[in-house]
Amino acid sequence: MKRKSYSPEFKAKVALKAIKGGLTANEIGAKYEVHPVQISQWKKELLENTGSIFEGKQWNGPAALKTRQPTRSEAKAKLIAELPLIKTRLTKLQPDLAGNAAVELLFSETKSALEAAQE
Repeated sequence: MKRKSYSPEFKAKVALKAIKGGLTANEIGAKYEVHPVQISQWKKELLENTGSIFEGKQWNGPAALKTRQPTRSEAKAKLIAELPLIKTRLTKLQPDLAGNAAVELLFSETKSALEAAQE
């Protein structure tokens, strides 16, 4: 049987319901189809890490939330590096485009624009 995977947003929503009270963990679990013990763990984790929001510190939660987003210049550099590969794939998919002046111009202008924006 495959394990269920829950989004961080869903976990926060369920944990907040548990923190607010009014319903027991069993009632919340029945409503959201989550085991009550799991709800208690999410509640505990949320309460332990809530303070870091106001301290300006990063939360040490799931790895999926800690992935660093590339800077604009890093993203542009990656795009510039990928242009030849994209061009190769395009010409393999559409062989009649190989050597096409319009395609060459498009890739040249795209690369120039990315390089200019990177500076």
